[in-house]
Amino acid sequence: MSDIQKIIVPDVGGDEVEVIELCVAVGDNIEADEGVVTVESDKASMDIPAPFEGEIVSLSVSVGDKIKEGDVIGEMKVAGGSEASEEASSDDSKEEAPKQEETPKEESKSEAAPAASGSSEVIEVAVPDIGSEDEVDVIDVLVSVGDTIEKEDGLITLETDKATMDVPSTHSGTVKEVFISTGDKVKEGTVVIKLEVAGSGSTSSESSDAPAPAAQESEKQASEPAASSSSETIEVAVPDIGEDGEVDVIDVLVSVGDTVEKEDGLITLETDKATMDVPSTHAGTIKEVFIKTGDKVKQGTVVVKLETSGGASSQASEPAAEKPAAKKEEPKKEAPKQESANRSPVPAEPAPKGNGKAHASPSVRRIAREFGVDLTLVNGSGPKNRILKEDIQAYVKAELAKPRTAAASGNATVGDNVLQIVPVKPVDHSKFGEIEEQPLSRIQKISGPFLHRNWATIPHVTQFDEADITEVEDFRKEQNAYHAKIKSGLKITPLVFVMKAVAKALEKYEVFNSSLSDDGESLIIKKFINIGIAVETPGGLVVPVIRDVNKKGIEQLSRELIETSQKAREGKLKAADMQGGTFTISSLGGIGGTAFTPIVNAPEVAILGVSKSEMKPKWNGKEFEPRLMVPLSLSYDHRVIDGAVGARFSTEVAANLTDLRRIIL
Repeated sequence: MSDIQKIIVPDVGGDEVEVIELCVAVGDNIEADEGVVTVESDKASMDIPAPFEGEIVSLSVSVGDKIKEGDVIGEMKVAGGSEASEEASSDDSKEEAPKQEETPKEESKSEAAPAASGSSEVIEVAVPDIGSEDEVDVIDVLVSVGDTIEKEDGLITLETDKATMDVPSTHSGTVKEVFISTGDKVKEGTVVIKLEVAGSGSTSSESSDAPAPAAQESEKQASEPAASSSSETIEVAVPDIGEDGEVDVIDVLVSVGDTVEKEDGLITLETDKATMDVPSTHAGTIKEVFIKTGDKVKQGTVVVKLETSGGASSQASEPAAEKPAAKKEEPKKEAPKQESANRSPVPAEPAPKGNGKAHASPSVRRIAREFGVDLTLVNGSGPKNRILKEDIQAYVKAELAKPRTAAASGNATVGDNVLQIVPVKPVDHSKFGEIEEQPLSRIQKISGPFLHRNWATIPHVTQFDEADITEVEDFRKEQNAYHAKIKSGLKITPLVFVMKAVAKALEKYEVFNSSLSDDGESLIIKKFINIGIAVETPGGLVVPVIRDVNKKGIEQLSRELIETSQKAREGKLKAADMQGGTFTISSLGGIGGTAFTPIVNAPEVAILGVSKSEMKPKWNGKEFEPRLMVPLSLSYDHRVIDGAVGARFSTEVAANLTDLRRIIL
């Protein structure tokens, strides 16, 4: 039996994303979770997966279109029998209740709607997209076994390098099992709890197909079409890897005769962005391997011939491309090998390797450049001694720790300290009086290394100026008096006027609204103006982002600023609330001070510091008159911005603040 079902965009971690590639065409037969289109957000590229196995009937998007969670991007004719029907039924129920906005995912079971049943059912709830590819800390577990929870109730609290956030429940139900504890590290797809949910009340025949969670679990494991009674030999090819061209094979993980499970890695690939394994689509025995280390492959290249356990559908066995026999005619170079036998990520006594080469991806090399690390001194812990990001981090930590014990003099840099930090002699401060040791907050521990990196790697220049805000302050007080009279609850702060003045200046000097490319060879000019506002919280400083400041009025910005600041202080900011900034403002006006040197918030290239305003005598050509002046401190990346341009931008901001009429020009 077959059915026509819609392909719906799952959670893509943002408002709208751009379609940059169509991975399939009408008439193509594809497997479940195979990419349909590739989209790009402000953080990464990703594929929108097919929810079922079947044939593409129609596509309703093109390259360049903007899509968001819940949009329909095409239709599929679902292949298979009762299992496909059950998935289709589940998908239909989702269309009737679009609030769920969930699409089946093999790697995130929490987003799969429960199979239609007249009785309760146990599902797994996993961590959704949290805006970070790395693992993050669990700082609180909010539920226990036996708790009854509603949809969107928090399950665990996470802390990233930018914010604290809760992982919400995707359904209402009763907690049957909790897999996470405080202090654990999780990432997107990590299962958090097992949840017993009520069935959707479908037909009795469907209920009998999935009478218990055990039956549901076996269905999930058998996501491929129904197996035949005998074994069958299929070919497993490279899936969509997000690259148009060929990529290097740096390791072959299987041999002829090996028995593999579904999702076991077959070969390891290295692109310009990441290292990844090509997984097996079925469980079975390896009959033939077509790829060797050093080969180049692309989407559709056949990797192995696999004898499945119990067979597979004919569609799955069709090769996506011809066997790469031609590849074998060309001799391939073996992947670079590390000479050191020590597999520790941080060598105790690092020494340059004889050939001067290091096996690392471009992204890892970029991190090494940022920290000034010589990759030939780092031993890799990845396959074939490949250097991973974690190896760089561990190496830098070890180098920073060495000065504490390495030298007793305290007057010279340590020879093997790559950052050339002068060691500090340990001091017993208690000898001089009473002391108290207070631990740093988690936000301070997390943000400290990033601030250190920004200060050490960005050549800062700070331009000091002041703006006459006498008229602006009079206007602000008039407006606040008006809103108090009509009891609107709105209060306008001076910071909102600074935001508008900066946004107008960014439109004129777009170099301040840019970022350096990863290779440092070009500028990325952003056509949107999103301003980050540094907010003090009990746990430390966070920087939520106010979007499209140049397109919003004073009152709208005031409301957003109040709401965002409140969320920040209550620890309710999400990762998306702090992404996409193009410029940052740090205001100390409510505290005091005359000027300061703010640190540029990479990958941005500039930041504006605002200090406390003060009444000063200013000469008007005839006499001195009192004027309210606010100090401005503009720090910028001197690799991108020249001093003259920096001074002009600072002057432009000051002029916009002095006369608000300039903002509407």
